[in-house]
Amino acid sequence: MATIMAATAAERAVLEEEFRWLLHDEVHAVLRQLQDILKEASLRFTLPGSGAEGPTKQENFILGSCGTDQVKGVLTLQGDALSQADVNLKMPRNNQLLHFAFREDKQWKLQQIQDARNHVSQAIYLLTSRDESYQFKTGAEVLKLMDAVMLQLTRARNRLTTPATLTLPEIAASGLTRMFAPALPSDLLVNVYINLNKLCLTVYQLHALQPNSTKNFRPAGGAVLHSPGAMFEWGSQRLEVSHVHKVECVVPWLNDALVYFTVSLQLCQQLKDKVSVFSSYWSYRPF
Repeated sequence: MATIMAATAAERAVLEEEFRWLLHDEVHAVLRQLQDILKEASLRFTLPGSGAEGPTKQENFILGSCGTDQVKGVLTLQGDALSQADVNLKMPRNNQLLHFAFREDKQWKLQQIQDARNHVSQAIYLLTSRDESYQFKTGAEVLKLMDAVMLQLTRARNRLTTPATLTLPEIAASGLTRMFAPALPSDLLVNVYINLNKLCLTVYQLHALQPNSTKNFRPAGGAVLHSPGAMFEWGSQRLEVSHVHKVECVVPWLNDALVYFTVSLQLCQQLKDKVSVFSSYWSYRPF
């Protein structure tokens, strides 16, 4: 078949009709499919209770690691919030067992889940703003919509796949450190974050550097996971990370959401590719 640019008049007429059908019919079919998929993704983030307006159900996840048994515990996830954390830490040097849990009046919002959910909602809004009665007039119009939807989906996915990099002082200043009862010892830091389909808990054990220490003090920068030996200054003290314990648990509905994002992005790209083939000839031509 001749290329669109070199097509005969008859071939161009056929291609024009195909393009008209693409804009008037297939685009809306894809938009409906995308809405259905993203509504399913959105439901994963809300996890409603038994009633339509009931409270979000709680899910308990057992923390585990293949590398250490120093930290054990259970995290309770309620939608986008940690409603409870119950953690046991075995101190490496003396095997002392520490137990700490969230205060009963506290919840810890997971900003990554909140942001991902908001981006999904924005993608759905963009799709529903072009209902069945809307007539796309140009390929460029479709491409613009797909780019906007893909931007929101990419941001949603990135919030789950790319945890924030934090400095140790930022972790120390986090409200998470004040969530526990009894209060965390001054030589412990805790961080919680999402990484792909996992809920991760990191416990940092610290020791103070003596003023006459011969160590070259170099404050650590931002990182998702700091290593032993990382140094930072907090208040009037210089501190060093002596031990790092990371445990995690798989959250199945986060995995579902990531799959929905991937499928939706593929659908968007496939529609863009189809439209681009025709638009190379009928660039910005209205129907």
